[in-house]
Amino acid sequence: MSSSTSGSSEPEPSEGLKAFGAVLKCFRKRAGRTQEALAPEIGYSTHFLASVEQGRRYPPPRFVDQCEAALDAFGTLRVTANQLSRQPGIASWFRLWAKLEQEATCLYTYESRLTPGLLQTEAYARTLFDARVPPLSDEALENQVAARMQRQTLLRERPNTAYSFIIDEHIFLRRTGGAEVTRELIDHVLEITAPRNIDLQIMPLAQGVHAGMNGPIQLLETPENRWYGYCEGQENGQFVTDPKVISTLQTRYARLRSQALRPEESMGLLERLRGAL
Repeated sequence: MSSSTSGSSEPEPSEGLKAFGAVLKCFRKRAGRTQEALAPEIGYSTHFLASVEQGRRYPPPRFVDQCEAALDAFGTLRVTANQLSRQPGIASWFRLWAKLEQEATCLYTYESRLTPGLLQTEAYARTLFDARVPPLSDEALENQVAARMQRQTLLRERPNTAYSFIIDEHIFLRRTGGAEVTRELIDHVLEITAPRNIDLQIMPLAQGVHAGMNGPIQLLETPENRWYGYCEGQENGQFVTDPKVISTLQTRYARLRSQALRPEESMGLLERLRGAL
C-alpha cells in the first residue's frame, strides 16, 4: 500500500508483530510498569501502546527507542523491531514514510491522481486494487485493502497532528467505481475531515494552472521538528531529505493552499458534486 497507488504486495505474517508485542510486554512487566504508567513516559497514548503489545500496530522507530530507554531492554526491542522489515500490503519504497506518518506532528498531502489513501473508503480502495495491472492475487488484494484501512486509524488516533489535504476536483468527477462508490466516498471524506485538526481543500477545475502541476506532494514534520518529503511514481517512491528540495515543496504547497478553495467552499463543492450523482 502506498499513499495513493496500489503498490506491491509483500505480506507480513501477523506473528511478527505479535512477537514484538509479546517481547515488549515482557520487558514492561519486568520493569514493573503498567501501560498507563509507561505510555506518558515514552510520549505515546495508552491505546497506542496497547495496540503495539497486541500486535495490531507497527512500532515506529521513535517508539522503539523510547521503550528501549525506559525499560532498559538491552537492545532487544531494537533487534526484534528490525526483523519487522516487511509490512502487510505496504510497498517496500513506502515503508519508511508509513512509519514516520505514525508520529508526525504535521502531515500535508496534495493529490492530483487519486483520493489520498488516508481518505479512501474500502469500496474505493478495492476498486483500485481490483483494477491493478498486472492483476493481484486474491490474497494480495485483501492484504492491500486491509493495510490501507488500518493506516487510516491515524486520523482518529492522532487528534494533535495537523492534517492538510488538497485534492483536485476532477478526482471526484471521474466517478471511480461508479456513482454509488463515489457518493459513499464523498460522504466519507466530508465526515473524516470534519475534526478541527484536519483541513480539506479542493483544487477547482477553474484554476487552470497551479503550483502542483509537477505532481503530487507529501510533506511531514516529526516531533523533533525535522521535515521530510515524499514523491511517488509508478513502481517507486522518492524519500526527500534535502533541505533545498523540502523548501521548494513547502513553497509549492503554500501556494497550492492559496490557490485551492477554502475548506468551507470545498465542503460546499463536494456536497454539490454528491447531489449531482
